[in-house]
Amino acid sequence: MKVTDYKVKDDKLTLYLDGDEKLIGNYYFEDFSDIEQIEYGDCVRLKGNLKLPSNNTIPHTFNYKKYLQKKNINYILSIQKIEVVKKPSFIYKVKNWINDRITKIDSTGYMKAFILGDKSVLEEDEYNNYKSIGISHLFAISGMHIGLLSEILLKVLKRLKKGLKYLVIDAFLITYGFIVCFPASIKRCILFYIINSINKIFDLGLNNKQILLFTVSILILIDPYILYDTGFLFSVCTVGGIIICCDFIKDYNKFKEAFKLSLVAFLFSLPINLYTFYEINILSVFYNMVFIPFISIIVYPLSLISFVFPFVNNVFQYSIKILEWSSGLLSSIKIFRFYLSFNIIEVCIFYLFLIVLFNKRQKRYICCLFLVFMLDLIAPYFDCNAYVYYLDVGQGDATLLISPYRKKVYLIDTGGIQDYHVSDNYVNLFKYLGIKYIDYLILTHGDFDHMGEAEYLLDNIDIKKIIFNCGSFNELETNLIDIKINYYDCVNRLDNLYFLNSTIFNDENNDSNIIYTKIYNYKFLFMGDAGKERERLIIRDYNLNNVDFLKVGHHGSDTSSSNEFISTINPKYSIISVGRKNRYGHPKKSVLNTLKNTKIFRTDKDGSIVIRVNKNGYKIETYSP
Repeated sequence: MKVTDYKVKDDKLTLYLDGDEKLIGNYYFEDFSDIEQIEYGDCVRLKGNLKLPSNNTIPHTFNYKKYLQKKNINYILSIQKIEVVKKPSFIYKVKNWINDRITKIDSTGYMKAFILGDKSVLEEDEYNNYKSIGISHLFAISGMHIGLLSEILLKVLKRLKKGLKYLVIDAFLITYGFIVCFPASIKRCILFYIINSINKIFDLGLNNKQILLFTVSILILIDPYILYDTGFLFSVCTVGGIIICCDFIKDYNKFKEAFKLSLVAFLFSLPINLYTFYEINILSVFYNMVFIPFISIIVYPLSLISFVFPFVNNVFQYSIKILEWSSGLLSSIKIFRFYLSFNIIEVCIFYLFLIVLFNKRQKRYICCLFLVFMLDLIAPYFDCNAYVYYLDVGQGDATLLISPYRKKVYLIDTGGIQDYHVSDNYVNLFKYLGIKYIDYLILTHGDFDHMGEAEYLLDNIDIKKIIFNCGSFNELETNLIDIKINYYDCVNRLDNLYFLNSTIFNDENNDSNIIYTKIYNYKFLFMGDAGKERERLIIRDYNLNNVDFLKVGHHGSDTSSSNEFISTINPKYSIISVGRKNRYGHPKKSVLNTLKNTKIFRTDKDGSIVIRVNKNGYKIETYSP
């Protein structure tokens, strides 16, 4: 198979392979020298096991399986051995030379992002800053890059005849497309330029709208799955909007023209953004007015100049420092960031109003656009349903509770996995749901698998108050308190949530916050990691019976869920939050046997479990891998 692309992150090598069918292969290495021989375009012989990719187990988050299927990839190869059987062809040798030269010159990853379109080496925190202020599109190879390259070539080749000049430029752009593996947005840009050059050479009289229509039609005929590519959709919709609104954008005042251009690009990319990422930053209209010229006139050209003349790299690095500092500063302004989602119908309606608005320029269409936007923002506050999300966070706990009419939002525990921010997954769910803040983060106790994500979560979403359990604070809890958070500990009641705290054990598990609540007459019980001794006290001190939904204690460990306790509370449904193939052997067979008279849901097998409750009943949905 041929290696068309590869990424290295930590101890993992990911190969993008092309052969009789496309594959993605993952190889975990101990020594970097094990993979130094891998290059773009290598033909390799691989030994490993094929497996099917998994679905997303948290609703409304990235579905890796569907993503791969839309790229005609159906299997992932777990690689055990790699053998290079043939070195790359000329075009890949050029790419390898470019990659090697970039690696020697620049250690930040920006030059590789700008020239080869590989953003995987950028620092995650920095890239998240760019996303939060709405300028991350500037780091994907797009029309800006193709436009600048073609302009440079036009000036260099200005003495050539028109036909020969465009032929040389087209050939260069196609070669460049091969080098960067033809991402969908580049396919659109290059094909648009080629059709436009043919139009100019033969004086066909095509306008930009017609050229864009031909471009899109050809690409869809070649690959219908391109319609699912987010980069392609952003590229087509933004360019289409600029073409449609060209009369509106033109202005003698260059500042007004720049603002109008940024506004049109923002509005025409907005529906795709809300359909895909569920987040917008209103100020990105103004940010792009500054960052687009800064990157297109200064940073990107400096990356090309530094590639040719490495002694200029210090200037390039200085421009990157300015970029990182300013984006970090602006990303801290969160008041103008909104979380909401569009469905496909709303996307179509929004585009319809946009097209009519910029053609008719009547105020009533602006009102219609504003109405579509506001209806999505306020819709959750008219929803009489309550929602309970038992989130799949691996070997840990995290449960989201949303009260009727969105009066309160609670998060019970955060989950926590070493070296991986599991909350990145469910923060995307929060964005889809339009949740901008959590009213109460309730930590059942201070173990990492229950509160390990708390500090990181505070950086990504507003949390009004944090609730700790009874007993002394451990190091994790103390570190969280030192951040100057609003917190309470050892509470008895919070709105409609009752904390069954009667005794302090000075033991994290047995001191877990045990929470009981009733929603539309349905009883919910959350056990944290409480053990059998704590269960006996609950039986003694509280009259609990016929619980509808039990969050099973301690991930199904046999230290919890005694026969006496389960027979007393008599749960109808039991939910176990547990990691796949975890090293503890949870849930234990003895616990499953104790729960045999209940309907059992497990996050390792069922993914996230979502319960929608209203006065007429409830509905349960699962998101299995």
